[in-house]
Amino acid sequence: MLTLTSMKKTPGSTHKRKRIGRGKGSGHGNESTRGGKGQTARSGKPHPYLGFEGGQMRLVRILPKRGFVSPHRVVYSAVNLSELEKKFDAGQVIDPTLLAQNGIIKNLKKPVKILARGDINKALTVRAHRFSESAKAKIEKAGGKAEVI
Repeated sequence: MLTLTSMKKTPGSTHKRKRIGRGKGSGHGNESTRGGKGQTARSGKPHPYLGFEGGQMRLVRILPKRGFVSPHRVVYSAVNLSELEKKFDAGQVIDPTLLAQNGIIKNLKKPVKILARGDINKALTVRAHRFSESAKAKIEKAGGKAEVI
């Protein structure tokens, strides 16, 4: 019969608490499980910042800096005409949401630019944020429309 007095914990379910800093005989004396001595053994140690090399001049500071990257540059999702030719039928209206549904572009937050690689023989209405001049010419030559959103 199971009573509160006869209940015992499963063997191995509890562990003895680690008593740190109570002398060498405890097995956790001396450095008290904090590794070596010095700065890293102290409480509230300052974590060295990213790229810290122990006081040596950082590699980031040694390497030369060249060029300029504009913080206002626009990165487009590029779509080639060959992909439109493969995936869509004549007379369809293609916009960024349809391109995303067909897996041609991954991110709807990026604007879409249509590029002229490949040929197009179907009359498609393509709505995008940008077109290369040759892509626009090829779409219109095939009887389609290139509309800027």
